[in-house]
Amino acid sequence: MMEVKQWAPDFTLPGSNGKDVTLSDFKGKNVVLYFYPKDMTPGCTTEACDFRDDYASFQALNTVVIGISPDPITQHQKFIAKHDLNFILLADESHEVAEKYGVWKLKKNYGKEYMGIERSTFLIDQEGRIAKVYPKVKVKGHVQEVLAFIKENFD
Repeated sequence: MMEVKQWAPDFTLPGSNGKDVTLSDFKGKNVVLYFYPKDMTPGCTTEACDFRDDYASFQALNTVVIGISPDPITQHQKFIAKHDLNFILLADESHEVAEKYGVWKLKKNYGKEYMGIERSTFLIDQEGRIAKVYPKVKVKGHVQEVLAFIKENFD
């Protein structure tokens, strides 16, 4: 997994806005890059809606929010429409970016093992360095925790 002070690996992925999105295009802004397992599932929906509800606070702190999952763009667009999400989602269908960030992991559920996203968030500073890593995220209170860190360290 990526560590604090490392340069965030740059990437380009298809975005829910119909355009390719490159991380380095956000230089000069803080970026909350959050990886989540799957659109339309309870935990992922709660997390996305929490980011949606606090998005204006992130914007006020010169911070963009970007969600990444292995879901295709068409699924992201349905997810955005259903929950009125106000930030971009990126499709990492080959999980290449998830692997770069160290969040593509062996998971276990009901006795089955499979590879998938370990819910994680990376706060990237305006220069492109990782400022904070949140591994194995628990959804409840997570968005507020990230926002508080940004207020304390970047305001």
